[in-house]
Amino acid sequence: MGKFSGVLIASDYDNTIAYTQPSLINGTPPPPVSEENRAAISYFISEGGTFSVATGRALSSFDTVRGGIPCNGPTILFNGAAIYDYAAHTYLCTAFLPPRAADCAQQVLDRFPALALEVYHDGNTVHTVHANALSRRRLRLTRAAVDEAASVPEVPQPFSKMVFPSENAAALDEAESFIAAQSWSKDFSVMRSAELLLEFTAFGADKGSMVDRLSALVHIAPENLYCVGDQANDISMLRRARIPFAPANAIDAVKALPGIHILPDCTENAIAAMIAELDKLY
Repeated sequence: MGKFSGVLIASDYDNTIAYTQPSLINGTPPPPVSEENRAAISYFISEGGTFSVATGRALSSFDTVRGGIPCNGPTILFNGAAIYDYAAHTYLCTAFLPPRAADCAQQVLDRFPALALEVYHDGNTVHTVHANALSRRRLRLTRAAVDEAASVPEVPQPFSKMVFPSENAAALDEAESFIAAQSWSKDFSVMRSAELLLEFTAFGADKGSMVDRLSALVHIAPENLYCVGDQANDISMLRRARIPFAPANAIDAVKALPGIHILPDCTENAIAAMIAELDKLY
């Protein structure tokens, strides 16, 4: 038992725990988690707390970085399409895309042929359609096995999530508007996980819904849930938190959330600052 017994932190990874944006843009190796953040998380766990990561990454992609994070809770993957227990090496729950997602994604590619698409499964292989330089850099960093397909319907199902990466943010804005105008858009959760990434998951399969399920799985009361993140895909879980936190590098929509606590920049040990605040609260 410790002061954080019965307390859960659900934290985004990219640009929240570690600043990975330069790796995405330049293809450079991602930085390690800072010693300050590692020490703070270890302290939180030693005092009985449960620390979980809620990431948009796939299982294979998160595998490449998870060794640098002290983490004793299950992991939310695919932006909320699954919860994975690394201790048991098994999925605790999944909410994958319906089969019609393939035809819907193909409509987007037909309308915007300059876009690329990455299709993720529950295994280690990522399928790409119209691969571009950004998608190739991303997949090299994760060291995932990659198969290229000529069209989305050729990709084997089920899909855990789909990602449209583009170095042209305005093109993603147009694609997002196009998707919102389609009758099928209500069947999916569509969100920006970063400025240059537009993601599809099943309707309701977002970080917010999965953090609710995670809290129940680890027997944490809602009033003892704290979340931290920087992007639009984090908003649904931040709204569930007793106190929502965001690093100073978060987008404006995150900073505008009611009750948000703004931390130092991700590069200035935002997670350590968050845990220091909770240390005073408890």
